[in-house]
Amino acid sequence: MKRKNRTGIVYSTDPGFRYTFDAAKEKDTLPPNQQDLRVMLDSRNRKGKQVTLVTGFIGVDSDLQTLARDIKMLCGSGGSAKDGEIIIQGDFRDKILKYLTDKRFKVKKAGG
Repeated sequence: MKRKNRTGIVYSTDPGFRYTFDAAKEKDTLPPNQQDLRVMLDSRNRKGKQVTLVTGFIGVDSDLQTLARDIKMLCGSGGSAKDGEIIIQGDFRDKILKYLTDKRFKVKKAGG
Protein backbone atom coordinates (compact mmCIF):
# COMPACT_ATOMS: atom_id res chain seq x y z
CA MET A 1 0.00 0.00 0.00
CA LYS A 2 1.45 3.37 -0.99
CA ARG A 3 1.40 6.16 1.56
CA LYS A 4 0.62 8.78 -1.07
CA ASN A 5 -2.81 7.29 -1.70
CA ARG A 6 -4.08 7.58 1.89
CA THR A 7 -6.68 10.25 2.34
CA GLY A 8 -6.00 12.01 5.63
CA ILE A 9 -6.06 9.03 8.05
CA VAL A 10 -2.76 8.52 9.86
CA TYR A 11 -3.68 6.05 12.57
CA SER A 12 -6.79 4.16 13.65
CA THR A 13 -7.45 2.08 16.77
CA ASP A 14 -10.22 0.13 15.03
CA PRO A 15 -8.80 -3.34 14.14
CA GLY A 16 -11.26 -3.73 11.23
CA PHE A 17 -10.49 -0.34 9.66
CA ARG A 18 -9.55 -0.31 5.97
CA TYR A 19 -8.15 2.61 4.07
CA THR A 20 -10.39 3.84 1.28
CA PHE A 21 -8.99 5.28 -1.88
CA ASP A 22 -10.67 7.75 -4.15
CA ALA A 23 -10.83 6.02 -7.49
CA ALA A 24 -11.36 8.59 -10.24
CA LYS A 25 -13.90 7.04 -12.56
CA GLU A 26 -13.70 8.04 -16.21
CA LYS A 27 -16.83 9.50 -17.70
CA ASP A 28 -18.58 7.51 -20.39
CA THR A 29 -18.09 8.78 -23.90
CA LEU A 30 -20.90 11.04 -25.04
CA PRO A 31 -22.43 10.43 -28.48
CA PRO A 32 -20.98 12.65 -31.24
CA ASN A 33 -24.03 14.93 -31.45
CA GLN A 34 -23.65 15.80 -27.72
CA GLN A 35 -19.91 16.52 -27.89
CA ASP A 36 -19.09 20.24 -27.98
CA LEU A 37 -15.69 20.41 -29.68
CA ARG A 38 -13.57 23.46 -30.51
CA VAL A 39 -10.94 23.50 -33.27
CA MET A 40 -8.29 26.21 -32.95
CA LEU A 41 -4.78 27.12 -34.04
CA ASP A 42 -2.16 27.57 -31.34
CA SER A 43 1.53 28.45 -31.35
CA ARG A 44 2.12 29.60 -27.77
CA ASN A 45 4.88 27.80 -25.85
CA ARG A 46 5.73 25.74 -28.93
CA LYS A 47 8.80 27.63 -30.19
CA GLY A 48 6.78 29.32 -32.95
CA LYS A 49 5.47 26.08 -34.44
CA GLN A 50 1.77 25.97 -35.23
CA VAL A 51 -0.47 23.18 -33.97
CA THR A 52 -4.17 22.55 -34.36
CA LEU A 53 -5.99 21.89 -31.08
CA VAL A 54 -9.24 19.99 -30.78
CA THR A 55 -10.60 20.57 -27.27
CA GLY A 56 -13.72 19.66 -25.33
CA PHE A 57 -13.84 15.89 -25.84
CA ILE A 58 -15.70 14.16 -23.00
CA GLY A 59 -15.23 10.44 -22.70
CA VAL A 60 -13.00 7.44 -22.24
CA ASP A 61 -9.32 7.84 -23.11
CA SER A 62 -9.38 4.96 -25.60
CA ASP A 63 -12.09 6.72 -27.65
CA LEU A 64 -10.04 9.92 -27.59
CA GLN A 65 -6.97 8.01 -28.81
CA THR A 66 -9.01 6.43 -31.62
CA LEU A 67 -10.36 9.81 -32.77
CA ALA A 68 -6.85 11.31 -32.60
CA ARG A 69 -5.43 8.46 -34.67
CA ASP A 70 -8.11 8.96 -37.35
CA ILE A 71 -7.46 12.71 -37.49
CA LYS A 72 -3.67 12.21 -37.69
CA MET A 73 -4.12 9.77 -40.58
CA LEU A 74 -6.46 12.21 -42.33
CA CYS A 75 -3.95 15.07 -42.03
CA GLY A 76 -0.85 12.95 -42.62
CA SER A 77 0.75 14.56 -39.62
CA GLY A 78 1.91 13.72 -36.11
CA GLY A 79 0.29 14.66 -32.86
CA SER A 80 -0.90 13.47 -29.48
CA ALA A 81 -4.03 13.16 -27.36
CA LYS A 82 -4.51 13.49 -23.62
CA ASP A 83 -6.83 15.14 -21.09
CA GLY A 84 -9.68 15.58 -23.57
CA GLU A 85 -7.45 17.45 -26.03
CA ILE A 86 -6.03 16.43 -29.40
CA ILE A 87 -2.89 18.17 -30.69
CA ILE A 88 -2.09 17.92 -34.41
CA GLN A 89 1.15 19.34 -35.81
CA GLY A 90 0.45 22.00 -38.44
CA ASP A 91 -2.53 24.10 -39.55
CA PHE A 92 -5.32 21.69 -40.49
CA ARG A 93 -8.32 23.54 -39.02
CA ASP A 94 -10.56 23.41 -42.09
CA LYS A 95 -9.80 19.77 -42.88
CA ILE A 96 -10.44 18.66 -39.26
CA LEU A 97 -13.59 20.79 -39.03
CA LYS A 98 -15.04 19.14 -42.15
CA TYR A 99 -14.09 15.65 -40.94
CA LEU A 100 -15.69 16.12 -37.51
CA THR A 101 -18.82 17.66 -39.05
CA ASP A 102 -19.15 14.64 -41.36
CA LYS A 103 -18.87 12.39 -38.29
CA ARG A 104 -21.81 14.37 -36.78
CA PHE A 105 -19.83 16.02 -33.99
CA LYS A 106 -20.97 19.43 -32.77
CA VAL A 107 -17.86 21.44 -33.65
CA LYS A 108 -16.91 25.12 -33.90
CA LYS A 109 -13.90 26.96 -35.20
CA ALA A 110 -12.42 29.01 -32.35
CA GLY A 111 -9.63 31.51 -31.89
CA GLY A 112 -9.98 33.65 -34.99
